[in-house]
Amino acid sequence: MNRIILMVLMAISIAVTQGCATYTTPASGVNISSLTDVDIAELMKIEPASGFPARIAVARVQASGYISRTNSGYGSGRYSVVTTRDIEDESDFVKLSSLAMVGGVAPLSRLLLPPELDSIKDLRLSAARLKTDLILIYSIDTAFHVEGTPLGPLSAITLGFLPNKKAFVSSTTSGALIDVRTGFVYGVAEATEREEQRTTIWNSSDAIDEARMDAEKASFKSFVGEFENLWKSTLAQYAAKNGK
Repeated sequence: MNRIILMVLMAISIAVTQGCATYTTPASGVNISSLTDVDIAELMKIEPASGFPARIAVARVQASGYISRTNSGYGSGRYSVVTTRDIEDESDFVKLSSLAMVGGVAPLSRLLLPPELDSIKDLRLSAARLKTDLILIYSIDTAFHVEGTPLGPLSAITLGFLPNKKAFVSSTTSGALIDVRTGFVYGVAEATEREEQRTTIWNSSDAIDEARMDAEKASFKSFVGEFENLWKSTLAQYAAKNGK
């Protein structure tokens, strides 16, 4: 009898422990257009200056103070830069490098970035140090939903006693291709993917974070496909002006 009571107490203890555990959703992405430091009139005067083939710098930006279970952002100010790849596959960047008229793809490292990040110009200056012509800036915005109710950034999800409801993680990767010399925006691309499960599967932080990772990986891979279309239209419109 004592053994049965002990087992019951242990089960209750485990349940209480799981019920108190939480998973905190990551911070949000960044609206890249909000980082520009010029007004509309000045923006309309900007012209492209890049030649082709072109070398492309790549930077992932997130909200200031961004942190997830697998990564964190560098820098303070209006946004941060994620310099370590966690949801991007090497094959994605090989695909970018193999596009026509791409002279190379180079990630921005922390060594090239200022500690204070306030506008796109900070990234353009870093890209200029790499001697690149263009910079692809992208951001990943991930949202968690339970029965259609969104859970915002930095929300605490209690583990252990979630009801058996439909849940999914949606991830949107959005980016812009920008001229390093002038700040001219050649175009934008965006892709959204989702990972759907039952909340009973979300019984641990690892399980929830795995769903996040799957959604973000799929989103970025789709974004690379959308960027390929953007690159083709960029070449058709601007490379021809350079006699290519």
